[in-house]
Amino acid sequence: MCTFCRIIKGELPASVVYEDEVVLAFLDIHPITPGHVLVIPKFHTESLVDLPVPDAEHMMRVGQRVDAALRASGLRCEGVNLFLADGKAAGQEIEHVHLHVFPRFMGDGYRLRFIPNLGDKVPRHVLEEQAAKIRAAM
Repeated sequence: MCTFCRIIKGELPASVVYEDEVVLAFLDIHPITPGHVLVIPKFHTESLVDLPVPDAEHMMRVGQRVDAALRASGLRCEGVNLFLADGKAAGQEIEHVHLHVFPRFMGDGYRLRFIPNLGDKVPRHVLEEQAAKIRAAM
C-alpha cells in the first residue's frame, strides 16, 4: 500500500488542511516552503490520466482554494506554484497522483528551471507536426 493510501486510512499521521469525500489536502513533510500542501484523491490512482475527469476537476478546484488560503494565511506568500508530476520521468516520487500547492516568495531558493533548446526557436513546421500528432491522439 502506498504512503498516501496509508495516510488516507489513518495509518500514518498528516497535518490536514482540507478533506471531503473526494480529496484530502495536507502539509508535505518535505516542504519546498512553509505551507507546502499536497492535494490527493482519496482512492489510489497512480496517474492523472487514470483519474476520472470530475475528480481531476475537483482536485484542481481544491488546489485553487488552497492557493487562496495560503495567500490569506499569514504565511509568507508572494505567489503560489501548483505542480503535478505525472510519472517517474516527470519527477513523481509517490505513485499516487497528487497536486503540490506551495507558497513562493522572492529569495525562497526554489527554482523551476526550464532549459531551452540551444540555438534558435523550434521551426513552425516542426511545431505543426507535433501538434498534429497530439490532436490525432485526442
